[in-house]
Amino acid sequence: MRFVTVVAAICLALPLSARAAHQPNIVFILADDLGYGDVGCYNPESKIPTPSIDRLAEQGMRFTDAHSPCTVCTPTRYSLLTGQMAFRVPRGGTVFTGAGGPSLIAPDRLTLPKMLRGAGYATACFGKWHVGMTFYDKAGNPIHQGGLDAVRRIDYSRPIAGGPLDVGFDQFFGTACCPTTDWLYAFIDGNRVPNPPTTQLNRDSLPKHPYAIDNRRGMVAPDFDLEEVDMTFLGRSIGFLENHVKKSPDQPFFLFHSTQAVHLPSFPGNQFQGKTMSGPHGDFIFEFDFVVGRLMQKLEQLGVADNTIVMLSSDNGPEVLTVVHMRKDHQHDGARPWRGVKRDNWEGGHRVPLIVRWPDKIKAGSTSDQITSLTDVMATLAATLDIQLPNDAAEDSYNMLPALLAQTREPIRPYLLQQGFGGKRYLAIRRGRWKYLAHQGSGGNRYESSRLLQEYRLPENAPNAPGQLYDLETDPGETKNLYFEHPKIVDELESLLEASIESGRSAPQR
Repeated sequence: MRFVTVVAAICLALPLSARAAHQPNIVFILADDLGYGDVGCYNPESKIPTPSIDRLAEQGMRFTDAHSPCTVCTPTRYSLLTGQMAFRVPRGGTVFTGAGGPSLIAPDRLTLPKMLRGAGYATACFGKWHVGMTFYDKAGNPIHQGGLDAVRRIDYSRPIAGGPLDVGFDQFFGTACCPTTDWLYAFIDGNRVPNPPTTQLNRDSLPKHPYAIDNRRGMVAPDFDLEEVDMTFLGRSIGFLENHVKKSPDQPFFLFHSTQAVHLPSFPGNQFQGKTMSGPHGDFIFEFDFVVGRLMQKLEQLGVADNTIVMLSSDNGPEVLTVVHMRKDHQHDGARPWRGVKRDNWEGGHRVPLIVRWPDKIKAGSTSDQITSLTDVMATLAATLDIQLPNDAAEDSYNMLPALLAQTREPIRPYLLQQGFGGKRYLAIRRGRWKYLAHQGSGGNRYESSRLLQEYRLPENAPNAPGQLYDLETDPGETKNLYFEHPKIVDELESLLEASIESGRSAPQR
């Protein structure tokens, strides 16, 4: 038995009051479609105030080369919660809608919340789930479909399977898929919908502006206010923190707060409308910043901030429509300074903010240029808690704790895998300065046929190349494809990518 396993076993044998002294609380705040350039501490030209996020960066470490595992939401969330790239599992390129499922997470898969619960943590998830679950019809048959008809067939008297409670969370309140975009506009509490939808959504009463599209005419519950979803989620997280610290002050907790903000449609809550000079989407980003600030404030009020690791990131880059309109209407670029947006395998599609605060452990105001992915959260927290991960878990997760604690400046990751929109069809690999896309085009959006994206289409200097090779050190904007200039590097990266696919892992054996 390895030393870390022995330490973990000793720690878990302690009573909760003694164990808490060795185990920090953990809060992970995951934004939806928040771009690298949407946040002031990442973009000095941002037109949107983000004081709470900027303050969090001043108190912790800001990663400048962090990435969502995929360029869309469902695969990224799977990878964050399992430490495994989603393309490795069936339907791993899927984005669920409606009653879509089943869960991408296999029943026997070790997850981040399972790992933490096994270490004595109380675990809670509030907000958007979007990793798949199983609803049933009146005959008890599973429904694994998007669309209006599938939602109408749900028997809400039956418990939902495969959701957060089945993968390690003690508590859950949120939505199955995108809260204000989906066919199912209803809250799930635990594994049931306490207030089922009764009518089809009428969009006539909803805001009308360029950022107000993308909400399907699904079924809506009487208590579901599309403009106050994030305030509802915030209230649940605040309540969890208050109740847990009051009732179980010696037990560490893991809170996963997963927001609607800032996914289209941009429906900021009533108290945030008109609060910025950057329109409704700017107001929506400002609302997300408020959520961050309130959670940080609550940790301080409860006296647990100093013993809490706070992580903040986004599931992918900014959405096409928000970037295009915000550039033209408000001179704000949510993808700045990168090429590409959500769905693209270029940097703008997956290079995301990542901020980590841990008072007295992580140096305040520090930055890291380590290449990292949200898959790394699981191995990093395992190392933080002296937990030995088995070889059949977190296969794409690297321990970034030495970087967080400033114990090394050497690269931790030998390479990084990226997944575009579509699973194995659109993979990329990064090694140091070199980035190889094993496909043509963006790997997501169709620039050649999109009216909105036509003006952002760059000339191809190697149109006949089957893939793309970029030197991010000299060409961070990914403007010059070096596929034919460096065939040896292409071969090396292709081989490394294929070996990672065949072996089923990119992290070393443990």
